[in-house]
Order: sequence, then structure tokens, then C-alpha cells
Amino acid sequence: MDPRFRGGDRNCEHFEMSAPHLSPAETSLYVIVNAVRQLMQGRSNAAGSLTLSSGASATVVTAPNCAALSQVFLFPRTAHAAAELAAGTCYVSTVAAGSFTVAHANNTQTDRTFAYVCLG
Repeated sequence: MDPRFRGGDRNCEHFEMSAPHLSPAETSLYVIVNAVRQLMQGRSNAAGSLTLSSGASATVVTAPNCAALSQVFLFPRTAHAAAELAAGTCYVSTVAAGSFTVAHANNTQTDRTFAYVCLG
């Protein structure tokens, strides 16, 4: 059974991860169509979450789908994250292949959590 399907049910439309990974050599029409359907329903592996490092002025985020010219968008998930963004001290300072860096205020808060999307 294909391990990408929950409970081993090949007819199940939901994956354990956000979207299926396709090999360039994939030949199964079912797998390819299902991946396209997942993308049409808004699922992709371009999203994630991060928590800003306390006691540091930058946080490096590993994001395999990022490339040097990608655009990263942050969405606060906690009150402290929203305050950090509103203060203007939190921004994406660098985007590279496989990662991006968020510059932020250096403080002891441990709950500055954001969702992100990395596109491009």
C-alpha cells in the first residue's frame, strides 16, 4: 500500500503531509491527478510555521521549497507575534535556496509564532 495515504486507504483523498511529493519519473496517472487536485484545493508544501528565537535578533528557517528569488509572507499566530510585526521590527531579511532569515527584536518572549508561505 502507498504510505502517503492515511490508514493505507488508496481511495482516501487526504495526505498526512500538506501535499504529495512527485518524482519526475512518476508514471501513475492516479498519483499525478491526485497531486494536481490537492494543489487545486489549496494544499502545497510551500507553507509552514516558525517561532522566533528568544535571545537572538534573527531566526533562520529551513524551508526546502524556498529559492533565492522566492517571496516569503509572514502571518502572526500569537499576540506577541502580532505585536512584533506591528512594531515594524520583524521582517524577512534574507531568502536563499532552502531557507530564509527573519530579523526581529532580541527579547525573551518564546511564543512569537508565525505561519508563513514561501512562493516563487
